[in-house]
Amino acid sequence: MKLGTMFTALTAAASMLAWHSAGAHEVVYTANLLGLSESPPVATTGNGVGMVTVDFDLVTMRVQMSFADLLGQTTAAHIHCCTTDPFSGNVGVATQLPSFTGFPLGISAGTYDQTFDMSLASSYNPAFITANGGTVSTAFSALAAGLDSGRGYLNIHTSFAPGGEIRALLAPVPEPETWAMLAAGLAMLAPAMRRSQRQPT
Repeated sequence: MKLGTMFTALTAAASMLAWHSAGAHEVVYTANLLGLSESPPVATTGNGVGMVTVDFDLVTMRVQMSFADLLGQTTAAHIHCCTTDPFSGNVGVATQLPSFTGFPLGISAGTYDQTFDMSLASSYNPAFITANGGTVSTAFSALAAGLDSGRGYLNIHTSFAPGGEIRALLAPVPEPETWAMLAAGLAMLAPAMRRSQRQPT
């Protein structure tokens, strides 16, 4: 099965299957990573799935991604927020610059899983804090509100498309029971990607 098909199947399955309930103070945001979601759209074979879990009790944000078939090599990844209109447009980076801590650079396929302490200024772009009340607390509230309203997106930048090759237009998972299914799917995709990378091109 092609990885792109696997990503689509994973997202479809998540909308139908329940694994277990998320915590009462967690919100999960997810979307497919696609070139068509970029603004303007990017013609690419790159694809993937992204998931962001915000824990309001711990004030953390977990970012998970699996991606493959990029036409360029990764140069950066981060969350942008908050666009004027939901699921459209471009806006500045809200999270770390120049890229998420530990995000794998110089590759065309891979996975990422990192949890950020959102009570720390180092988890944000300083300009985002300044533009949203000037404190980490107000920046966290602005980011959460932006994600809730579909005005934040997860972007992977590459040498092929410096402005972003694939983007996930993040939206809250409508049913809290489904978020763990997506997490399980991200974990299952990793071995498939390793096999794909070993195949001759």
